[in-house]
Amino acid sequence: MTLLNCLLSAWYGLPFVSPNNILVSTINGAGAAIEVVYVVIFLVFASSRRTRLRMLGLASAVASVFATVALVSLLALHGEGRKLLCGVAATVCSICMYGSPLSIMRLVVKTKSVEYMPFLLSLAVFLCGTSWFVYGLLGRDPFVAIPNGCGSFLGAVQLILYAIYRNSGDKTGRSGKQPDAGGGDEDDDVEMASNTKGRNKVAHEIDGGASKEDRLV
Repeated sequence: MTLLNCLLSAWYGLPFVSPNNILVSTINGAGAAIEVVYVVIFLVFASSRRTRLRMLGLASAVASVFATVALVSLLALHGEGRKLLCGVAATVCSICMYGSPLSIMRLVVKTKSVEYMPFLLSLAVFLCGTSWFVYGLLGRDPFVAIPNGCGSFLGAVQLILYAIYRNSGDKTGRSGKQPDAGGGDEDDDVEMASNTKGRNKVAHEIDGGASKEDRLV
């Protein structure tokens, strides 16, 4: 999803699609190149053939969507129509990309632990979304401002969740250990009591046997 977002945003920022947006094209072009490197590394070190085939299928789908948008915008549309198609495609993809951590946020609320939501990543999402949101507002470009405004909001929500649940995992871990320790002490006490009772019973039987022998003598 990130690769497709970078490709569509880089295409949208080209001068013949959206004039005066070369910065959008440059940044997202670099992001697309980095994502391609990530995909290649994943394919090289994937543990199974099935995983490689699945990733190749996803990469093919991304390439197909991008090629469709690019060809339609070049061959069938001009001017504002071209900008509208590319802008809408990039906006939808950007919102989906920013919304992808929603499942992780749900997991954080459910488990009350931020183990699966790194702070630096959440901070980067917030800062990136906020900076591009401001850029879109200053340039009066809704196709830049809207998706990144959503990203800024979701990044802020992640930071709030991190602030709320950052210490919950430690408390849960400590509380989880205490019952085990207490339970172990109780088990030791029960075992000691049963051993003592067994020894007393054996001693009583020995004393009883000895007294019987004395009476017989």
